[in-house]
Amino acid sequence: MTAEKPVARFLNDLEIAGGLKGVDIANFSDVSKATVSRWNNGHKSPHPKTQLAISDLHYVVMRLSEYYSAEETRAWLYAIHPQLDGERAIDLIHQDRSEEVLNILDRLDADAYI
Repeated sequence: MTAEKPVARFLNDLEIAGGLKGVDIANFSDVSKATVSRWNNGHKSPHPKTQLAISDLHYVVMRLSEYYSAEETRAWLYAIHPQLDGERAIDLIHQDRSEEVLNILDRLDADAYI
């Protein structure tokens, strides 16, 4: 039995915990859905910069999954947030601005509900 590749594990977690489908990951990563499928099957690996973005998205999703269902997590990622100056969390993560999203999650952890 071979171990699951980290990218495939992250993609699986994003679907289960974050409600994100292949098309969501494709749009997030600026690739085709077929490319995401190849990543998931281990036939191809994302560019290192894309791997970092997926890793950041995974981290945020796993933190959100402590509070929300998969559907709620997906909605949270795609919602426009006043705490993010009217931007969407998924866009900020894609733009390598995950720290802004994590600051909001830190407030959630401190029971300052958002």
